[in-house]
Amino acid sequence: MLFSLDESRPGEPFPDPSLAETEPDGLLAVGGDLTPERIVQAYRQGIFPWYGEDQPILWWSPDPRMVLFPEKLHVSRSLAKELRRERFQVTFDLAFDQVIQACAQPRKDDEGTWLTPEMIVAFRQLHQLGIAHSVEAWQDGELVGGLYGNALGSVFFGESMFSRVPNASKVAFVCLVRSLSRTGYKLVDCQVFTPHLQSLGADLIPRADFLPLLKDGVADLRRFPIEVSCA
Repeated sequence: MLFSLDESRPGEPFPDPSLAETEPDGLLAVGGDLTPERIVQAYRQGIFPWYGEDQPILWWSPDPRMVLFPEKLHVSRSLAKELRRERFQVTFDLAFDQVIQACAQPRKDDEGTWLTPEMIVAFRQLHQLGIAHSVEAWQDGELVGGLYGNALGSVFFGESMFSRVPNASKVAFVCLVRSLSRTGYKLVDCQVFTPHLQSLGADLIPRADFLPLLKDGVADLRRFPIEVSCA
């Protein structure tokens, strides 16, 4: 059953994620708005917005869910070698606007982008509130890769990444996860399956297992790491 949300009621409760459609997988609700209040409420319940240009706002909670437990981060030999080379300087929250704009660019053979102007505005507001964060990979002073996402409690919700040179986004991701682990974060929500994330140690778990982990995690307050630790 697909639920409709009222744009005039940003505090309106979301339906139970278990009621999401199975086809397309995880589609739960349509409409509403992208206020920080609504988005935070959604993420706390395992729901996220994802829609294309010329579409209404769509809210999703797929089953199964792609997650990464920080202690299960997998670094291949080639990626470990890349980290030792120290070709990239990784930073946090130094170029949020540049990162999200880079993530919004269409990929090769892709049409359009899911990061609409309204979504970009929403995540900028979350960044100003200290909820959304960016990770940057620099090479010779140039931004060459990175990612952004939301941090609530001890859960980091990864949103999107980009890379302009090989391995830049992978190095940024590894440095993020290792820094999160040292700060006490318990879970990285990767949302949906990709081979790229699977190669880094992420895996699919049932939504019924994910939601209790999420509930515990968002209640366990942590500070997003300020210093980067890639080792």
